[in-house]
Amino acid sequence: MTKENTIKLFQDKRVRVQWNEDLEKWVFSIVDIVRILTESNNPRKYWSVLKTRLKKEGSELATKCSQLKMQSSDGKFYKTDVADTEQVLRLIQSIPSPRAEPFKVWLAKVGYERVEETEDPEKAFDRAMETYLKKGYSKNWINQRIKSIEVRKELTDEWELRKVKKGQEYAILTDEITKAWAGITTKEYKNYKNLRKENLRDNMTNLELVLNMLAETSTTELSKKQKPKSFKENKLIAKKGGAVAGSARKDLEKKLGESIISPLNTKELEEKKKNELEN
Repeated sequence: MTKENTIKLFQDKRVRVQWNEDLEKWVFSIVDIVRILTESNNPRKYWSVLKTRLKKEGSELATKCSQLKMQSSDGKFYKTDVADTEQVLRLIQSIPSPRAEPFKVWLAKVGYERVEETEDPEKAFDRAMETYLKKGYSKNWINQRIKSIEVRKELTDEWELRKVKKGQEYAILTDEITKAWAGITTKEYKNYKNLRKENLRDNMTNLELVLNMLAETSTTELSKKQKPKSFKENKLIAKKGGAVAGSARKDLEKKLGESIISPLNTKELEEKKKNELEN
C-alpha cells in the first residue's frame, strides 16, 4: 500500500489514513469512523462524549489514542485523534450501530478461531498454510515460513522464561539478532525491501528465512545454556546468536560472489520468477 491521505472503507465512504513512521503503523481518523458508523451531524461532539465515557470506564482507547495533523475538507491541516487497526476495532465495539455489526461478527469469528487454535495448535498451522496459498506463495516457501514461526515461538518462550518483557524488549532483542546476522537493523531491512506494515519474514527469500531461523535457534540454545538473569545478558546472547548466522551468511556470500540480503519484497520476487519462466 502506498502512502495516501485517504483510503476507501465502509463501501463508498472515506476515512483519512496516514502512515505513522514512529509506530510503523497505519492510523485512521477516529472522527471519520464515528461519522460513518453513527451518521451523526456532529461526529466530533459524539466522539468527545464517547471518549469521556470511555475514560471513566478505564478504557485504553480513550487514554492511548494519539493525535496527528490531517488534511480537512477545507484543504488545511488540523490535529485530529487517530487510532491504529486494533484501536479501531475496539472503537467499533463501543458504538451501537448496524453498520458496525459485520465487524462485530468478524471479531466473534476470529475470537472463536483463536480458542480453537489454543485447544488444537495444528489448526493454526493449517490456517496459516491456507492463507499463504491464497496469497500465491509456493509450498516450499510456505513450509520454510511455518517452520520459522515454530522457531520464533521457541525463542519467545525462552525469553518469557528469562523474564524478558513483551513489546519493546522483544523488539530490541529481535533487532540485535537481525543486526548481527544481516548487518542491518530490522527497520533498515524493511526499508531496503520497501516495506511498511508488511511482515518482514513474509518478504524474505528461502535463504534469508533459513539464516534468520539459524540466528533465532542459536539465540534460543545459547540462552538455555547460559540462563541469563538480566536484560543486558539477554541482549549479549541475542548478539552472539545472530553472529552465528552472520558468519554463515558471509561465508556463503563469499562463495556465491553476491549478497544474500535481497532488496526484493514478495511481490517483486514473484514478478522476477514469472519473468524468468517466460524467458
